[in-house]
Amino acid sequence: MSKSPTYLESKNHYEILDGLRGVAAIIVVTFHIFETNSGGNRFGQFINHGYLAVDFFFLLSGFVVAYAYDDRWGKMTQWDFYKRRLIRLQPMVIMGSLIGAALFYFQGGAAFPLIDGTPVWKMLLVMLLGFTMIPLPVSMDIRGWQEMHPLNGPAWSLFFEYVANILYALIIRKFSKLVLSIFVVLSALLLINYLVTGPQGDVIGGWSIDKTQLYIGFARLLYPFFAGVLLCRLGKLIHIKNAFAVCSVLIVIVLFFPRLGGPEHLWMNGIYEAFSIIVIFPLIVAIGAGGSITGKFSAKVCTFLGNISYPIYITHYPLIYVYTAWVTKNKPTMEYSLRFGLLLLIVSIAIGYASLKLYDEPVRNWLKKRFLMKRVA
Repeated sequence: MSKSPTYLESKNHYEILDGLRGVAAIIVVTFHIFETNSGGNRFGQFINHGYLAVDFFFLLSGFVVAYAYDDRWGKMTQWDFYKRRLIRLQPMVIMGSLIGAALFYFQGGAAFPLIDGTPVWKMLLVMLLGFTMIPLPVSMDIRGWQEMHPLNGPAWSLFFEYVANILYALIIRKFSKLVLSIFVVLSALLLINYLVTGPQGDVIGGWSIDKTQLYIGFARLLYPFFAGVLLCRLGKLIHIKNAFAVCSVLIVIVLFFPRLGGPEHLWMNGIYEAFSIIVIFPLIVAIGAGGSITGKFSAKVCTFLGNISYPIYITHYPLIYVYTAWVTKNKPTMEYSLRFGLLLLIVSIAIGYASLKLYDEPVRNWLKKRFLMKRVA
């Protein structure tokens, strides 16, 4: 017996979409740095809507999943699909949990009151559960923020990413364009309802296992992910010159735009965020998917940004915990604090790149050979 390396080979990437994912990931890290210095005040941010990058990631994921798998269901089973998604995502989930465990006891203090009283065995148990993506109930919190993944907060979005992939494989891949369109419209109405009538006027949340946070998480997930699937199926792409630059500027504008309405008129900000997620993000993806890269340098930039986007996103937050604990304890000036914030950004990129090259790519290549390549005579 031998193995055929041609079994469901990966398709060509949308280079611009890869680059945009990297742009958004770097903005996420920068947002978390400034968020720490704002004391968590959602009305005093520098990158006012940086958390919307997660919703942009969901839309990108839906588009890419549909592009990669919609026409392959005659060649693979559901379990084949799950294996491919696990191999793509799970190794870096484990790395994020390992880094979170390694840095956990450097984060103790007033910012995270439960850390100093958490025994090592309990932290290691949380780490092992983090490897599996099993969400933890509030009763197992070891930090004080009630996260479903206390060692690596952003893993909550990967939990919902897996939920979306399961829904896609079980049911939604079978929807016609009409039925999928109705589902997407209903999901948009759910999102609008929360943003306009909810208590925050924004989509911040989704990381805890309780009724309110789960509602936020599903409201954030369902529209963008399956709107991405629908956008891919419709094939209505927009072809313009300098698409990567245009889309990058649009992402920056959306995420940096001032928060509207203030605490007195939360619905105004809700409308802005609903419009951004429902209209602007699909527009950006349509332009990015319809554009092309002409220069070698631009292609290298997009490839680099795309490669490091997921590793940066899933490994940076343990550093943010350490930074938050330091800022809370020492109360440095903004100027002094941001010097360390810049260093944190650089280190986050370095850790993401090192994780990619030294761990993620070798592990995924081994797993592909072991579990994906079809045995032939």
